[in-house]
Amino acid sequence: MNVQVRPRMSLAPAARAVLPEWWPVFAGLAILFVPTFYDLFTGAWIGEEQGHGPIIFGLALWLILRKWPEVLAATTPPRASWAGWPVLAIGLAAHLLGRSQHILMLEIGSIIAVMAAVLLVKRGARALAVLWFPFFFMIFMVPLPSEFVAAVTLPMKMAVSWATEHLLFAAGYPISRTGVILQIGQYQLLVADACAGLQTLLTLEALGLFYLNFMRHPSAFRNVGLALFIIPISFSANVIRVIALTLITYYFGDAAGQGFLHGFAGMVLFLTALTLILSVDSSLQWYLRRRDAALVRDKVPA
Repeated sequence: MNVQVRPRMSLAPAARAVLPEWWPVFAGLAILFVPTFYDLFTGAWIGEEQGHGPIIFGLALWLILRKWPEVLAATTPPRASWAGWPVLAIGLAAHLLGRSQHILMLEIGSIIAVMAAVLLVKRGARALAVLWFPFFFMIFMVPLPSEFVAAVTLPMKMAVSWATEHLLFAAGYPISRTGVILQIGQYQLLVADACAGLQTLLTLEALGLFYLNFMRHPSAFRNVGLALFIIPISFSANVIRVIALTLITYYFGDAAGQGFLHGFAGMVLFLTALTLILSVDSSLQWYLRRRDAALVRDKVPA
């Protein structure tokens, strides 16, 4: 039997083929959003609370480029969608309002809306359907209203502080807690929003969803189970980060805890989260293999 394998379109020839069509669009997007990105890279995106923004955006662009040959294959010939024009109007209005009134949520959200509108106008709804995950993924870089973040973050910080206190106390360290303030030895540490806040949870949730999209597991149980485990994984990673900062301060002083090692603890957070995600994924895979093996044994007649 002869099997014909359909060749996959590579990115470089596809990019060269559409470059004459898209360079005016890229030029217009650059004129519109370069000032916004300059402000982000010199302002919000260099802080801890929104530092995940460039990572989310970079990964989303990489996913779009990775799927672009699939977009071209699904939209040849291109079929423009009229829905792109009202989306474009909404995106431009949000950009104008956010830029003029310094509303970061609208300014960043307009980037997603305008990019989606351009895709609808140029390639149609089928192209957006192919690229739904990169656009959904970019939502995680949009900052939430500060009042909502503050309301959700406080109980999260309390829980992380409580867990840190009890774990270190059980390990024999002289630690006590008042609200979100930890006292260990002669040092006091305030558990900040960036250490145990909602933005950290959303960033780790985005990391987990990116992992799921990249791995493309066929099992719905494995995908849903891992997505649900992101919340306890985020909490555990936050506790480990706060424990690391507390011990750094206890052994090396306040300057070390607030200096370079504070940023290093942020790396520990994401490495811990990634390790936990891989561990949970491996455990789910092991469980599914055992379940499938048991089903096969049950079907085999004695």
